[in-house]
Amino acid sequence: MSLKKISKVQPESFEFSEENLNQAKNEIKKYPNNRKASAVLALLYLVQKQNDNWIPISAIKYVAKKLDMPYIKVYEVATFYSMFNLSPVGKYFVQVCTTTPCMIRGAKKLTDMCKKHISQNQNELSDNGLCSWTEVECLGACVNAPMMQINQDYFEDLNESKTEEIVLKLLKNEFPKPGSAKNRKNNSPEQGKTTLLEVKNA
Repeated sequence: MSLKKISKVQPESFEFSEENLNQAKNEIKKYPNNRKASAVLALLYLVQKQNDNWIPISAIKYVAKKLDMPYIKVYEVATFYSMFNLSPVGKYFVQVCTTTPCMIRGAKKLTDMCKKHISQNQNELSDNGLCSWTEVECLGACVNAPMMQINQDYFEDLNESKTEEIVLKLLKNEFPKPGSAKNRKNNSPEQGKTTLLEVKNA
């Protein structure tokens, strides 16, 4: 049995928007007719993106029908991958990395801000229903630790005050600018380059 929380409140039906339906058709076309099931991850991702970051049971059945798959097979995929949510997480889903590099550089201060302003517990909606938060394993931005992911965007080089600023904006239904809080480009050194410097007037 899946350990994922399945929402007790479910919509009766689900359909792709016209834009997402066209995108789904394009995803399905990438595979032979007898291999349409290979598009299941892409279609579930589209569902979650359209449906405020979570996938209802009706959408799992809808995807199964589109791909000529048994419902249980799509359900197995949706429950297996941690990136899919089967209950509402809000318009803004905050995932805080707490793996070693982020933890060493202050990830607890980020989770403390989430507890203070969003909800005391993980995977619990804020009072206004706009956000929830959770701790996750490495998101692959260790050089810019500590960091968090909000929906599909990365927020890096965070500290307590910057995290609080971001969270408060989300609760006002405002999406802050993603990227480094220190305005550094990609993974460039914080203090500038120290190696491979061009020698002038050599």
